[in-house]
Amino acid sequence: MKREQSSLQAPSTPESIVVDYPLSAATAERTPVMENMLARARAFAEPLIADETLDTGENTLAHADAVAHIVASMGGSEAMQAASYLVYSCQHLNRPQEVIAKVFGDNFAALAVETTKLVYVQKQARSATASGHLSDSAGTQTENVRKMLLAFSRDLRVVMLRLASRLQTLRYAAASKKPPPENVARESLQVFAPLANRLGIWQVKWEIEDLSFRFLEPETYKLIARLLEEKRIERESYVEQLRTRLERDLATEGIKAKVQGRPKNIYSIVKKMRGKSLDFEQVFDIMALRVIVGDVKDCYAALAWVHSHFQPIDAEFDDYIARPKPNGYQSLHTVVRDLIDGRAGKPIEIQIRTEEMHDHAEHGVAAHWAYKEAGQKGYAGVWATGEYDAKIAVLRQLLAWERDLSGGQQGQGLFDDRIYVLTPDAAIVELPQGATAVDFAYTVHTSLGHRCRGARVDGVMVPLNTPLQNGQTVEIIAAKEGGPSRDWLNAELGYLASHRARAKVRAWFNAQITHETVARGREAVERLLQREGKTALKLDDLASQLGFRSADNLFEVVGKDEFSLRNIELLLRPPEPPAGPDDGVVIKKARGSEQAGRGGVLVVGVSSLMTQLAKCCKPAPPDAIRGFVTKGHGVSIHRANCSNFRSMASQNAERVIDVEWGVQKGDGASVYAVDVAIEAADRQGLLRDISDVFAREKMNVIGVQTQSVKGTAWMTFTVEIADAARLTQVLKVVASVVSVRSVRRR
Repeated sequence: MKREQSSLQAPSTPESIVVDYPLSAATAERTPVMENMLARARAFAEPLIADETLDTGENTLAHADAVAHIVASMGGSEAMQAASYLVYSCQHLNRPQEVIAKVFGDNFAALAVETTKLVYVQKQARSATASGHLSDSAGTQTENVRKMLLAFSRDLRVVMLRLASRLQTLRYAAASKKPPPENVARESLQVFAPLANRLGIWQVKWEIEDLSFRFLEPETYKLIARLLEEKRIERESYVEQLRTRLERDLATEGIKAKVQGRPKNIYSIVKKMRGKSLDFEQVFDIMALRVIVGDVKDCYAALAWVHSHFQPIDAEFDDYIARPKPNGYQSLHTVVRDLIDGRAGKPIEIQIRTEEMHDHAEHGVAAHWAYKEAGQKGYAGVWATGEYDAKIAVLRQLLAWERDLSGGQQGQGLFDDRIYVLTPDAAIVELPQGATAVDFAYTVHTSLGHRCRGARVDGVMVPLNTPLQNGQTVEIIAAKEGGPSRDWLNAELGYLASHRARAKVRAWFNAQITHETVARGREAVERLLQREGKTALKLDDLASQLGFRSADNLFEVVGKDEFSLRNIELLLRPPEPPAGPDDGVVIKKARGSEQAGRGGVLVVGVSSLMTQLAKCCKPAPPDAIRGFVTKGHGVSIHRANCSNFRSMASQNAERVIDVEWGVQKGDGASVYAVDVAIEAADRQGLLRDISDVFAREKMNVIGVQTQSVKGTAWMTFTVEIADAARLTQVLKVVASVVSVRSVRRR
């Protein structure tokens, strides 16, 4: 076949992958495209890859041969072995989908293109990790790579081909004594080995683990290997004697059992040593036997015999038959010592289970994964439960089908509800199926979503409502500022598939409405201040005097017409009562220490003036006070820090006079009205509880104003006091009332 010109671009993922298998082996024999599939695929690939080498330095054709052999040992069909060659042919074809489909059918074309695409994406992710471009934690990125690997498994054979290829890469590195890059070895240990474990391909799992660990920690690997080798012959001989004896003696007891030696790989030994802080000599199951019997009754009968003829270690017994693990794993685990001349020998682990339990333990996916990766006894890792493992269980069934059949109708994708795409730096982003570039932008960062104006997918500009596909690289074109379009909330236009992204868009528009309301309220308040000639008044001070936490809170309720501007006018222009003997006091010179009248105020250097306490700040002893001479109403007494006083004093400094409190004698001490501002979380009984405090503290309440906005209550109590210092003590008691947030004198 004529060799196609090599293409440098990664193959594109097909819009949909539908794999049509024959329904039976007999059907396969009658289908021309299935005849001599393995030989035909190798002949097709050989001229394309025979002289090519992989990044590892291995010849591509030799690698494909080895992968096909590994796939066969995993139980893959001849058709699957044939796919090993087609995958490595893709990058040497200009139109791989079209060419392979013409020769081998759409099913193999989709498989080859999908697998090649996954290889390309994983290579990008490794490059980004090595260069330090990724912001995600290593654990998160590893889990995303694992999920993405499964998400590409529209055809389960994609996953099995990648497992076989990675195992061969590690074997080649070991044989050629050329260690692979660290990120390849780490990815093998953290992604491919657990994946093989989930699929129940135990032999592949432990070989990937040991080879990866050998490259990552060569000194530790050599140490454990040497410790195992030192007494290997003696240990194997001892285990074989025990195996033969146990099988023979159980048969004598009428228990038909198959007893096997159970190998322990180096990585699992190191993992147990580290997970349980053990020395090598303390790892009990370096020597292990597995007893497989006919039924559950025989399991317990065999256990009874073992415990009666060996010395059990009680702390190491687990009954997973009576109490199966959450993932369904069942077996009896015990560690015993053989009695030799009355002395306890070396410990050996014995597992007892039925054939059905053994099959589940060897091939069950979620159970083995949960125990080995994050068991209850302290291993490092995370539990893999819930919907994710439910889908893995489906993978287990697909694997069984693949082993039994060389074809059949492909089922639905296991991760049809999720897709995995890449940032320009090759970070993996998980999205719901049908997600668009807008969903992607909001997942990366809320601000990027708001400013999103365009997108490139695999370097090509696309409409923002274009659904993304697995493995695509997405680049967002964003404005420097701005917000989302209302069209994005229109479900029919298909801009958003993510509920979280849709919620962020709604929140942006709600914030805009609030902003407009605040602006409208601010404009109304500022117009009022201009009319009253109070433009110098600080807006936050005004809001505080009205019982609001900030000016924006005041503007919002004004903008919603929930707070009347009349309240502000009353604060700025308190009604002046008509002058009379009850409204003020006649005052005398301070230097003569003469006592003032009822008001108790002395004006220094001036006599026979009428005074009144200002309603804006309501002073009371021992507040620092100043006087302001009004037109026709005598002297208005203000607290020295009153904002209204400061405003008037700045405009008419000549009308400011010095004043001080007079000395009160006897029981006729004057009382003064002051305002107390309280902010609290609104609740039933709040007003009653606060009023009770004032009553207990013997303070007369002469006025109350309350308002509640969005669950927050603002209250103003007007109380009569003779001494402001006493009020400070009472306010501490009020602050202790349940749901009160702040309390202060206004």
